[in-house]
Amino acid sequence: MQMVKKFLLIVFVLYFSLLVFMPKEELYYTLEEALAKQDIKINEKSIEEGMFSLRVKEADIYIKGIQLAKVEKLEFFTLLFYTRVKIQKLRLDDSLKAMAPTSLETVTFSHLLWSPTELEVKVKASFEANGTVDLNERSIYLDVNGSKDLEQFQKSLRKSEKGWVYETSF
Repeated sequence: MQMVKKFLLIVFVLYFSLLVFMPKEELYYTLEEALAKQDIKINEKSIEEGMFSLRVKEADIYIKGIQLAKVEKLEFFTLLFYTRVKIQKLRLDDSLKAMAPTSLETVTFSHLLWSPTELEVKVKASFEANGTVDLNERSIYLDVNGSKDLEQFQKSLRKSEKGWVYETSF
């Protein structure tokens, strides 16, 4: 029994050390390089590294050299088996007004290790949306609740029993 306790303690210490000493900032710069290959650039004001997280503050997002979004705070949090990316105060360019809401308070993507091809999505703005992104089928499914500011997007939504639904593939 003592041997099992020692083994579990060593595993826990190694896991905790891996999380704490993981090169989070370097992983972020690797992500930036991968996005740059797709002509997506992130210009951030500051990066703060936490024990289990990385926070990017005041980021401008450029696609093919055109600024399309501003983010007040972007937070990456991981426990290796669970990862969350939280985007706060996302402001899209006004040129996208016809396709998407230009102001979102919070967008959260969550990923679990035992569900490697699915991302859970939560959106809070003048409406709320919950759904999934299936990376295998390359599809997005969102249940949209709230009717404020949705009139201009209702052609992209379809009515369901619970409210409005947004479905697309990419």
